[in-house]
Amino acid sequence: MADRHPTARITDPQVMRALAHPARIAIIEHLGSTGAVVTATECAGLVGLSPSATSYHLRELAKNGLVEQAPSRGDARERVWRSTTSGFNIDGDLAEPETRASQQALVEVYLTRDFARLRESMARLHEEPKEWQDASALMGPMLLLTAEELIEVNRQVKELLDRYRRRERMADAPAGARAVAVHYAAFPVE
Repeated sequence: MADRHPTARITDPQVMRALAHPARIAIIEHLGSTGAVVTATECAGLVGLSPSATSYHLRELAKNGLVEQAPSRGDARERVWRSTTSGFNIDGDLAEPETRASQQALVEVYLTRDFARLRESMARLHEEPKEWQDASALMGPMLLLTAEELIEVNRQVKELLDRYRRRERMADAPAGARAVAVHYAAFPVE
């Protein structure tokens, strides 16, 4: 299936630095994964900030091309925002110190948020219905791969997950479907 909402490829250290904030990551994730059009006030509830602080973050994301002002929903005084992409990939030149530092800052914010989410989910897993307890997974197999094989594994995992992307399935999701966070990382270790 072709992605009707492309993923942004971020190579600019300035854009990486602009994204390296928990509220901005949350905004991008929500807008990108749902295709929602929101006001700063609506978005503030998602990120736990005031509408004025959220409006600032939305403007910063817009300066870097990650969100844009959407057509009004009827009241021309209301400013609404939408994502320009369904997500992002970081692909900077790691030989450049500025890019490396910016990427590391962004990755740290992203991992801190995702691991906190994982810890919270595991801590309350016992509260989930049995079917969701059984369906949830936390795994960490150690593989033995060449770089080319890892590229192929990553391609296959992406292909599998793309079929279930929230944004693409929202209109006709099966009964009982819920948002599910998948954290996937594959990297060489010593």
